[in-house]
Amino acid sequence: MTQVDVQSNNSREPTTQNSMELSEELPVTTNPKTLKKLTLVPLIFLIYFEVAGGPFGEEPAVQAAGPLLALIGFLVFPFIWSIPEALVTAELSTAFPGNGGFVVWAERAFGSFLGSMMGSWKFLSGVINIASFPVLCIDYLQKIIPALDSGWPRYISIFISTLLLSFLNFTGLTIVGWAAVLLGVVSLSPFIVMSAIAIPKIHPHRWLSLGKKKKDWNLYFNTLFWNLNFWDNVSTLAGEVDKPQKTFPLALLVAVIFTCIAYLIPLFAVTAAVTVDQSEWETGFHATAAEMIAGKWLKIWIEVGAVLSSIGLFEAQLSSCAFQLEGMADIGLLPKFFSLRSKWFNTPWVGILISTLISLGVSYMTFTDIISSANLLYSFGMLLEFASFIWLRRKLPELKRPYRVPLRIPGLVAMCLIPSAFLVVIMVFATKMVYLVCGLMTVGAVGWYFLMKFCRQKKLFKFNSAENEDDCGAVGWYFLMKFCRQKKLFKFNSAENEERFDQ
Repeated sequence: MTQVDVQSNNSREPTTQNSMELSEELPVTTNPKTLKKLTLVPLIFLIYFEVAGGPFGEEPAVQAAGPLLALIGFLVFPFIWSIPEALVTAELSTAFPGNGGFVVWAERAFGSFLGSMMGSWKFLSGVINIASFPVLCIDYLQKIIPALDSGWPRYISIFISTLLLSFLNFTGLTIVGWAAVLLGVVSLSPFIVMSAIAIPKIHPHRWLSLGKKKKDWNLYFNTLFWNLNFWDNVSTLAGEVDKPQKTFPLALLVAVIFTCIAYLIPLFAVTAAVTVDQSEWETGFHATAAEMIAGKWLKIWIEVGAVLSSIGLFEAQLSSCAFQLEGMADIGLLPKFFSLRSKWFNTPWVGILISTLISLGVSYMTFTDIISSANLLYSFGMLLEFASFIWLRRKLPELKRPYRVPLRIPGLVAMCLIPSAFLVVIMVFATKMVYLVCGLMTVGAVGWYFLMKFCRQKKLFKFNSAENEDDCGAVGWYFLMKFCRQKKLFKFNSAENEERFDQ
């Protein structure tokens, strides 16, 4: 057995628990007022829209590195990144089945400071990512309406579309979930038709082309990362899911397979069926390729599908951001009013409003700058998430995990090292502007934590109890002392119970 500190509603006492008792003692943030829960099929499509929403946006990978490397990227990257992230999400979402997701994991592992940093990084990356979808939508519409290419017509269109889509999110997660099913089917239909028509025109040797221009590795890696990440975003909705311990692992498995197929089939078809200058493979090129393969009717169909896909992407990720703020309020990292819900639709209206306002603030950035900034902030959060995953296995080995990744800690470390190395690559290829934006946001996140701590101490707002506020310092001090002992920087007495303490 392992001795852990578990806080009940009234007191915090160290107790020795078996796995079932420990799981029950650790608080979650499920919402008992939610009458209609998300079921398997809507959850699959919400995950799909959290991550992809269709092949829209994959085209810059070809522009950056040519057809061969683009195909290899979308074939290999799911094994490097998507599957490990989905496995982490499946285990921790079933162990902590409540709203807040990755914020709860970091807070349980390392305390309130790193929990707050995780929340800030993931929330900011999420709302920045949300801002990209109206931009992507307008990029497709401008092919039909050229006036939307620049200037005030473009800015006004982005502003109005963001507000309308945000209002739709107020209607409730159940409606958003089933809307995602409909939007997914309709937006993918033209790609199925295009791929089928393209079969007689396919020349397989074109798949082997490396392109004729210098490789843009920043664009290439960011495009892959942006199109295949955010698997853990759905964890912030765990409190709204019906039987999350059973539903989450299956939904993630189906969503990973479905998403990869949705990217690869059109990419294989178009790269081998059309011959154009590599520079033309910009965002929205699939619509142009559809016209070349089948005619203008299919181009219009894909452009309509792109708009519908953008709606699904926006709704799914706005829901995650809003419920994340509610989960952070539930564990005391934000004031209680962040968890307020609409009386009409039972939706977290404060989270929706704040997420919308911030996404509007960054929507003026270019598409490439948007995804690069979102990716860098997300990378910070994912490194912390992998660390939380491994540390929770060590810190709470007896915690009930309805789904458990079938690896011991050394295997888990190896599983997380490969995607972590890719995160470092993403950081290396970021631009100076992205470093500046994300650096300022990180400094702001640190300041936000201490501001919330000050507000709690001065009782300026009402907070739920912050259970692990001091754990971060204890964990950091422990590892510092362990490092000093291993490197013999100071003299220590023998640590007889070190292994037991580690657990």
